[in-house]
Formats: sequence, C-alpha cells, structure tokens
Amino acid sequence: MNRLAITLATWFGCGYWPWGPGTFASLAALAIALLLHARFGAGRLTWLILTAVLLVPAVWAATQTARVLNEKDPGVVVIDEVLGQSVALLGATAFVWKSVLAAFVLFRLFDIWKPWPVRDLEKLPEGTGIVADDLAAGLYAAVILYLGGSLKLY
Repeated sequence: MNRLAITLATWFGCGYWPWGPGTFASLAALAIALLLHARFGAGRLTWLILTAVLLVPAVWAATQTARVLNEKDPGVVVIDEVLGQSVALLGATAFVWKSVLAAFVLFRLFDIWKPWPVRDLEKLPEGTGIVADDLAAGLYAAVILYLGGSLKLY
C-alpha cells in the first residue's frame, strides 16, 4: 500500500523532478487537461469531477507518504499541486492558451505566496493540510481567472 500511496502522491514520479517538482506537476496537470480538452472537449465539469474523485485518495496518499518519509510536507508530494491546478482551471471562461497560461501562473503565484488563509490551511493535520492549502491557492487563482475572463482580458 505504501508503494501505491507514494506513486499517487508523487503523481507517478513527477515529485522526483529535481528542479521545482511542484511546478513540474502543475505542468503535468495542464498537459493532461490540454489532452482531455483536445480529445474529448473536456472543460469545467471534467476538472471538477477529476478534483472531486481524486480528493480523498490524494489526502490518503499525502498522509501515507508523509508518514513513510517522516516529514510533515515532503517536497516529493505533488498531487496537491495537481488538484490545485485543476481547481484553478475551473475559473477559465474559455479554454484557450491565454487562460491556460494564466491559470498556471496564477496558481503557482498563490501556491508559493500563500496569502491568508492559504498558509493557515497547512496547519491542518497530515494529508489534509498538505492538500488543503493548494486547493485554496487554486481557488484564488480560479476567482482571478474568472474575473479576467469576464472582463474579456483573454
């Protein structure tokens, strides 16, 4: 079970990327989103469903991996970035290159900056805290992205 948890928590190895594993995982999430959109016309409903389906397994995997590695928030755990990036995409009013780029930049900005109350969510126990702060960062990004789309900025 630990191997499954680590595989999921590292998003199939993305967490081992030597330079910015969280950024790499966010890009992997966007690559999947672009593929799903191009192949199946996936959009907001798909990102919402994928986030909901992965939420509980993500918290479990993050918890198990943190326990195995004996770290509060191991850098190799990047499934939280995948979910946060998916939440950020929910704000896109149109799925075009500008909105995808903006979703990426905004999510990474809020994930690194961690404005209130994002940073406080890290204090939640184990995998819940690991995942919750990225979901909140994704929510901030989604709101800004939605407002930008509503104002026809992209």
